[in-house]
Amino acid sequence: MEVSFSLFFAALVGFGHAFEADHLIAVSNIATKRQHLALAVKDGIFWGLGHTSTILLIGLLIIVGRLSVPESMFSYLEAAVGVMLMVLGGYRLVQVWRFREDTHHLADEGTKHHLAYGVGLVHGLAGSGAMVLLVMSEISSSAVSMLYLLIFGLGSILGMLLAAGLLSLPVSKRVVGNLGLQLVLSVLSSLLCLGYGAWILYENLTQV
Repeated sequence: MEVSFSLFFAALVGFGHAFEADHLIAVSNIATKRQHLALAVKDGIFWGLGHTSTILLIGLLIIVGRLSVPESMFSYLEAAVGVMLMVLGGYRLVQVWRFREDTHHLADEGTKHHLAYGVGLVHGLAGSGAMVLLVMSEISSSAVSMLYLLIFGLGSILGMLLAAGLLSLPVSKRVVGNLGLQLVLSVLSSLLCLGYGAWILYENLTQV
């Protein structure tokens, strides 16, 4: 009964984890490239898959392989998320400037979702350490610990699927047909990425 509750709690925590500020900011930057809900939702799924892949790998190394990771390393990984957000924001601003009069190129309607997967991988690196250490302190069984991380990952996939879908609605063709408004939303999400990424970078590097 206690294990079942822990796994159910893992799903809830994973779902809520998807709605943390840095996750939403990164995915909103990706979602502004989509004008179809289905593609944005797939981006959310791929973000969750990347995030879960990293957490399971780190969990396997620490829980099963007994790998020791210095606490300061997690600050550097968090700083890497800040750099990634700044790169996302800067690259998107370049795209907006280049294709500011071209709706077709401004909206990336390709079916490839490698960017979302890569962003999820980096986010998983940043958040995996604290999560794995927390699980190890609460659950003694390695098998149950890994199962907990898997359920947590599935919850985060579901949460980001929903978040990406909601964030894509303002730029959906069915909601907004105004190129100017799409440009404004793209610029705002990019500036938010740049600003929040710089803050994360500063916060974590000054703590090392």
